[in-house]
Amino acid sequence: MRAARNVAIIMLLALVVAFLPGGGNAADTLITALTMALLAGVAWMVYTVSRENQMTLATLSDGRRAILYGAVAMIVLLIAGTDKLFSTGGGTLLWIFLLAASLAAIWRVWMDANSLS
Repeated sequence: MRAARNVAIIMLLALVVAFLPGGGNAADTLITALTMALLAGVAWMVYTVSRENQMTLATLSDGRRAILYGAVAMIVLLIAGTDKLFSTGGGTLLWIFLLAASLAAIWRVWMDANSLS
């Protein structure tokens, strides 16, 4: 039932883009709105996780906290600069490498913070 509804919505949007004048602008507007909703959802998730783990974040050493916040900031910059990096030679590989390094840093800090040693 849900899949059929999603397909119907996509087909309706495709009709708007294909047959209405200015449909391309409508599609761009829709994509921008969906992207903003996605980023707002990610921001809300980060806020919620930070509120739920205040004690863990407070007990991190300054160096570990700097690594964690630096990795999160790198991901934010990667999201903001995706178009620029993807349009340059080698930028896609650099984007993937920096994202992987940031995620690895976050994972390592998180594992160290939650270890029993």
